[in-house]
Amino acid sequence: MTTLSYNKNLALIGGGRWGKNLARNFYQLGVLHTLCDSHPTTLETFRQNYPELHLTSSYDEVLNNSHIQSVVIAAPAIAHYALAKKALLAGKDVYVEKPLCLDSREGEELIHLAEEKGCILMVGHLLQYHPCIKALQELLGRGELGKLHYIVSNRLNLGSIRTEENALWSFAPHDISVILSLVGHNLPHQVRCTGADYLSKGVADTTMTTLRFANDVRAHIYVSWLHPFKEQKLVVIGSTGMAVFDDTKPWDEKLVLYRNHVTWTDGNIPLANKNEAEKVVVPQAEPLREECLHFIKCCQERIAPRTDGKEGLQVLKVLQAAQASLNEDGAEKNPSIKSSLEQTSPQYYAHPTAIIGPQAEIEVGTKIWHFSHIMDGAKVGQACNIGQNVVISPSVVLGKNVKVQNNVSVYTGVICEDHVFLGPSMVFTNVINPRSAVNRRGEYQKTFVRKGATIGANATIVCGVELGEYCFIGSGAVITKDIPPYALIVGNPGRQIGWMSRHGEKLDLPVSIPEDEILEASCPVTGERYQLKGNRIVPVDISQVASENLLQEAF
Repeated sequence: MTTLSYNKNLALIGGGRWGKNLARNFYQLGVLHTLCDSHPTTLETFRQNYPELHLTSSYDEVLNNSHIQSVVIAAPAIAHYALAKKALLAGKDVYVEKPLCLDSREGEELIHLAEEKGCILMVGHLLQYHPCIKALQELLGRGELGKLHYIVSNRLNLGSIRTEENALWSFAPHDISVILSLVGHNLPHQVRCTGADYLSKGVADTTMTTLRFANDVRAHIYVSWLHPFKEQKLVVIGSTGMAVFDDTKPWDEKLVLYRNHVTWTDGNIPLANKNEAEKVVVPQAEPLREECLHFIKCCQERIAPRTDGKEGLQVLKVLQAAQASLNEDGAEKNPSIKSSLEQTSPQYYAHPTAIIGPQAEIEVGTKIWHFSHIMDGAKVGQACNIGQNVVISPSVVLGKNVKVQNNVSVYTGVICEDHVFLGPSMVFTNVINPRSAVNRRGEYQKTFVRKGATIGANATIVCGVELGEYCFIGSGAVITKDIPPYALIVGNPGRQIGWMSRHGEKLDLPVSIPEDEILEASCPVTGERYQLKGNRIVPVDISQVASENLLQEAF
């Protein structure tokens, strides 16, 4: 039993094939209060294994119990929408096993309902909680594989044969979820799926799905329950590395990395390198337990799940497109095309001279001005202001209320969190040592600009660094290394000359003091207090809500 302590306020709906695994984990975590199932034999089995659980066959009894705060749904997929909707209407937090539901319009309804009720909505995409998948996502995010080229996923076995859903809907949701996360949570613009039914008429036993994304990234997913041996393998190919996740291997062999599989000679001639596999060390943990813990944390802290309803809706749209293609023997489908309910005027403003890529994601309230270009694959958050002659490249992510002043190019590899300010003509790079004759596209490095940071006019940010939250980079500064939160930086090369408050005011503090001393200063405008400990600043009395309200004044 775990030593962690949680409130016992969770009900599990469905104690079948997968429900029993969820029951084990939530029971061991000390939160399982009720098991609801319509089969008397299932309830009897749980009565023997978990004698202290409350057992019922009445879903209404669960929803009417004010002690139960969260509901986990492990019922057949056809019932997901109805069960989840009733739970959300009753004000319960909901974790629903994959898929979210069977129709994207119903998925949208569940998302809106959860937002309206202030409830957590999480989808059970188990692989997202596998430590090896998290490590793989981090490898790709750090640029260790270079530019992403393509992804191969095989999920094969003999058994788990179903008659109520085909292999695509049964096996592929987990793989689709991971693939979408690896390509920046962008939908493919092309989906094709073929398959065949050999055991039950109309229920495909095997399917092959191909996905095509912006920047010519491709993926294919092969699933079958009519295969002589078990295979659960994900291969990710980049320009400078290849990673293989094989879930059938022993833990220390599950994730391996092949570095520098191609060498470029004379600048543009590729030669293959058959390097030895490098094992990636990953702390061992049960993925399902990690997923269950994540749901509990989200419910307690009221934070959005890693696989929330919106993520589940993206997976559902790909599944629906694949099923439509399967029905038409591999016809091309585009899940990015919005439904008739979604086809309304853009929720953002773009000047007529601006160019907006059809695969760019731009959220409500954003303004894009003269001669700017938002490229396919870019993600721009709510209420951003994009000035004149700005380029936002593929895979760039801008959080909400980011202000990009005139003549700025934000290159692939840059990620800006909320409330970032990019001053006029400031410069990002994404390659350390560019040469016109040498193809460096696989060497793009990540640059992270954390929440509330300011970069002044004509400053240069050399790629591969992290700018800490609320740091302040002065005009013309050249940044070549990581910058701590709240630091005030000027010069070439950049050097720290002080500290700034969240409000953008200089604090009356030295750059550093001995580690055993503490100095305190207040923001001259807001009165917020900060402590200097060694060479780092700690805000001591800032209410998160008050601070967010201050930053929201621009909305």
